[in-house]
Amino acid sequence: MKKSLLALAALTAFAGAASAQSSVTLFGIVDLNARSQKNGSAGEYKTLSQDGINSSRLGFRGVEDLGGGMRAGFWIEGALSADVGGGPTTASGSTANPQTWQRRSTVSLLGNFGEIRLGRDYTPSFWNHTVFDVFGTNGVGSELNIYSLASSLATTLVRANNTIGYFLPAMGGLYGQVQVAAGEAATGNKYFGGRIGYGAGPFNIAFAYGKTDKTGAMIDDVTEWNIGGSYNLGFLTMMGQYSKSEYSTSDVKSWTLGVAVPVGSGAFQASYGSTDVGSASASQIAVGYTYDLSKRTAIYAHYAQIDNDAGLKFTTSGSGPSVAAISGFKSTGYEFGLRHSF
Repeated sequence: MKKSLLALAALTAFAGAASAQSSVTLFGIVDLNARSQKNGSAGEYKTLSQDGINSSRLGFRGVEDLGGGMRAGFWIEGALSADVGGGPTTASGSTANPQTWQRRSTVSLLGNFGEIRLGRDYTPSFWNHTVFDVFGTNGVGSELNIYSLASSLATTLVRANNTIGYFLPAMGGLYGQVQVAAGEAATGNKYFGGRIGYGAGPFNIAFAYGKTDKTGAMIDDVTEWNIGGSYNLGFLTMMGQYSKSEYSTSDVKSWTLGVAVPVGSGAFQASYGSTDVGSASASQIAVGYTYDLSKRTAIYAHYAQIDNDAGLKFTTSGSGPSVAAISGFKSTGYEFGLRHSF
């Protein structure tokens, strides 16, 4: 729902910018599901979980017309732990964690030159993972279930703090961005990355690269490159991606293929992917169905299974019973959920 910022409008008018117009939008998603997961001999784990097809969130975004084709904008967005009623839970599952704006907190200057964006944001090297995954890197079918950077010490797989980014303006089907992030702390990760792509009509393809400098206990830099694409045939959409990350002497190579088939007011999804970590590998197969009750509300059902080689312990949805003492197991998960956006 859009609201006029009267105070800001008055301020800009006083400053002599009477032609400037401002607006702010409140938005969010609540996505909850009943989920069951089983990790080998660790047994079954049943929960009321979230984020089956979209990440639950609450946010505010706004724009001000500066005139001459220029605009200023902001985007403040935080995660919701809707199943317990609060901000994101801690690693120990604490529900007392206050709301923060860790999903995105940026300010931008936009114009014919493109966009300059500052703050906490997605890294360019993450975008292909989520755009070219039929499950959108959410739920038990997410392709990230069997993917991780070669070092878990790098915190820039999805987002980075203290970033400065530039986005190309509209240039036909061409799009792209570059981003740098300052570490600013002993444990903060310095990052540099970029993404370039082309999307026109039913076709979309993009290449991305990212490098995270070593810091803290890391013994080397982490680098990743990936490529992804999709093609919409009308009766189905095909997606695929390949990625490789390197850390010291360790490499992680991953690929995923998926299809989405629209059926009436819903769509079937299916994907298969594999990850190689050194000489060991893990594979995941996932299927699902989403039915749109309206433009904002949907119900869904997903199932996924991961087969791990000895030494690996990937799990569906990346959570569930502790598997610290075992590896080489089969992980299965299914979920039935409801998503509403506003």
